[in-house]
Amino acid sequence: MTDTAAPAPSLRLYDSAARAVIPLAPTVTPGQVAIYLCGATVQGSPHIGHMRSGIAFDVLRRWLERQGQRVLMVRNVTDIDDKILAKSAAAEPPVEWWAWAQRFEREFDAAYRALGVAAPTYEPRATGTIPEQVDLVQRLLDAGHAYVGEAGNVYFDVRSLPDYGTLTNQRLEDLATTEDESQIDVEVEADKRDPRDFALWKSAKPSEPADAAWDAPWGRGRPGWHLECSAMSRRFLGEEFDIHGGGIDLRFPHHENEQAQSHGAGWGFARHWVHNAWVTVKGEKMSKSLGNSLVVAELLKRYDPAVLRLALGTVHHRSTVEFSEEGLAEAAALWERLSGALLRAMEVAGADAVDLPSQRLRDRLLPEDFSAAMDEDLNLAGAMAVVHAALKTLNTALSSPQPDAAGVAATALDLRAQLDVLGLDPLAAPWRERVLGAGSAGGQDAAMQALDHLVTAVVQERAEARAVKDWARADALRDRLAQAGVVVEDSPTGARWHLA
Repeated sequence: MTDTAAPAPSLRLYDSAARAVIPLAPTVTPGQVAIYLCGATVQGSPHIGHMRSGIAFDVLRRWLERQGQRVLMVRNVTDIDDKILAKSAAAEPPVEWWAWAQRFEREFDAAYRALGVAAPTYEPRATGTIPEQVDLVQRLLDAGHAYVGEAGNVYFDVRSLPDYGTLTNQRLEDLATTEDESQIDVEVEADKRDPRDFALWKSAKPSEPADAAWDAPWGRGRPGWHLECSAMSRRFLGEEFDIHGGGIDLRFPHHENEQAQSHGAGWGFARHWVHNAWVTVKGEKMSKSLGNSLVVAELLKRYDPAVLRLALGTVHHRSTVEFSEEGLAEAAALWERLSGALLRAMEVAGADAVDLPSQRLRDRLLPEDFSAAMDEDLNLAGAMAVVHAALKTLNTALSSPQPDAAGVAATALDLRAQLDVLGLDPLAAPWRERVLGAGSAGGQDAAMQALDHLVTAVVQERAEARAVKDWARADALRDRLAQAGVVVEDSPTGARWHLA
């Protein structure tokens, strides 16, 4: 059920097709925003570049929900394509293609969860929607937008669709191909009528696993890369929906071909196109050629996941993120200031006044300049300026010789409410336990209780050393804890600790 009483979203977004910032409203269904996001092709481990899209659209989703919209989010998993088949076969020893895909699908899921990206409403697999894809190919054949080649391949006839190229503002006569380089098989696709046509269905090859193909009226085979998303979006969101999202590198040919298929089938398809920019390293596009150091699982061994999210998720989605040690250090310092200020606020005002459930925060009125920034194409620079101002106000209140508990609590909750929109509230999941450390209410198991006992003893010993001005010993004790991954922070009410 949608909430027809909810006001229309006031958000304006840059539309890649319109090449302008335009209102999102009205939506297809009042009170609801339907989003299709191109997810992972699960051919290998997720690197930090893959996470940019998930985080950017998680912020979009949070902002829409904050405005009272019901968000229907679909993020697909491409679990069958040329790369998956090739890499699974080339593994030592070879791995079943479906096992290869499942392994990396689980890795992507773990990476999304670690970085606080909420699960989509639906997460369909390409292999789970084969009947819908066969139906779409038949629909395109019947409409005269597709043809069957000699080898049993089915191709989309790009010349049959007058609006082909309108998403990326390209003329068909200027194009040599409409296929992604990795999806071209010259030997098999020699039966194209026009080299610019793209594959809807690929006939089964003797060199590929028998179970990597499905029966269809025109012959046994598997779907083309572009076909999958058109079929999945229609299956879960209908013939017309509000936003189609993905990385900017997918605009052509993938999204252009998706639009062509869907329009050829007679569907309205996406009303708005929203694309996020790349992650770069030393000015170069994030890619696997840069090595395993940027695989999410490896980065999480060295950095707090909240720091990674902050570094990626507080840059405008259409701006390139320059991923660097310097940027991570800045993000880590800001995270410490944010979480530290909220912990001090809990000490001054009491946990009951500051540590409220996230749902309670969403009832608070956000500052007008924060909301205005978010409404204007998710202007995170403007929103973060308001966050920094709130943090400064809170720190000023905390530094007073006699802090006003009620004022501190109110300012802390205002800060938390803004951070909640960005998925970066230190007192909410999934960051909460790491921020609170052994002090998280109800979250201690036997191991954490033992750790609390040991660390508290060292912290007390350090306090005694400081009391007699034995600074060398106090520093040594603090360094010992730091080497064990324990951060000690001094405050007017005494020292506290949390895990690094």
